[in-house]
Amino acid sequence: MKHVTIFVPKGISILSSVVGPYKVFTRVNQMLVQKGLQPFYQVEVVGTELTNLQYDDIFAINCEKTFDQIDNTDLIVIPACQPECLPDMLRDNDKAIKWIRDMHLLKGTEIASLCVGAFFLASTGLINGKQCATHWAAADSFRMMFPDVNLVDSNIIVDTDGLYSSGGAYSFLNLLIHLVEKFNGKEIAVLLAKQFQIEYSRDNQNQFAMFFGQKQHDDQDVLKTQLYIESNFQDKISVDELANMAAVSKRNFIRRFKSATSNTPLEYIQKVKIEAAKRQFETENLGVNDVMYSVGYNDGKSFRELFRRITGLSPNDYKLRYNRATVAV
Repeated sequence: MKHVTIFVPKGISILSSVVGPYKVFTRVNQMLVQKGLQPFYQVEVVGTELTNLQYDDIFAINCEKTFDQIDNTDLIVIPACQPECLPDMLRDNDKAIKWIRDMHLLKGTEIASLCVGAFFLASTGLINGKQCATHWAAADSFRMMFPDVNLVDSNIIVDTDGLYSSGGAYSFLNLLIHLVEKFNGKEIAVLLAKQFQIEYSRDNQNQFAMFFGQKQHDDQDVLKTQLYIESNFQDKISVDELANMAAVSKRNFIRRFKSATSNTPLEYIQKVKIEAAKRQFETENLGVNDVMYSVGYNDGKSFRELFRRITGLSPNDYKLRYNRATVAV
């Protein structure tokens, strides 16, 4: 039997990411029993205290134990929390973060973080030099706080040496399906996905991401070029032009731009243009070529390839899925 600890930190947790893992693992037990097999998971909800009040005391999570009563467990699940509460929560849960780290290093416990629960996982230091996923909207803050972690913000699932993380919001369900497949096999995972109506094969969160550009830095020359790109995305913009604007060499400009924004200048230009194209597909009834020309591209093949690489969908598929004028029939 695999012991699963759903950890409830001190502070405001996203309730669905506490209830979700509990329902998934207990449902697998029910499915196994229906097949004449033994339950596989022992699931406990464990917190910093036995009763954790949430959302102005409207909800309460009743924990079975406190974390310091857990000497051994196979998997710790870290739920998402309110992003604006993260700094306080990381400070207030420092002992629990050390416990998570020690459980992995000393007992071999696997750790799964859901959405911005990745901030807790990163605070343990266990994923320094390793990959991690989190909500795309928290990517800039994550990179600033944890520069030694290789954030792959397009991923829905990262699985590295018994340390797991997931993309944003309800995509944590995809990570749970991944864990069930790993521990119980594909047949059970597929059946579970069908019962919970979770898209089984989804592997990135690109189509949901919105690119705002990393501007929380102190390089004013780079910031000036970022604002220029965003105001002139419909034009052809060269890296030489931007370097001249910053009054530095091209090589130095590229280095500084990457350091400040986590993107090369070319990547930034492409993402700004594609974000503008996405907005048009969402709000206007324009053809792909019309949108392509409006954001400064004139090669249909290249535009479609770039759009798919950044969003995970073709321009037509994106328009069909997200255009606000589309009426479901």
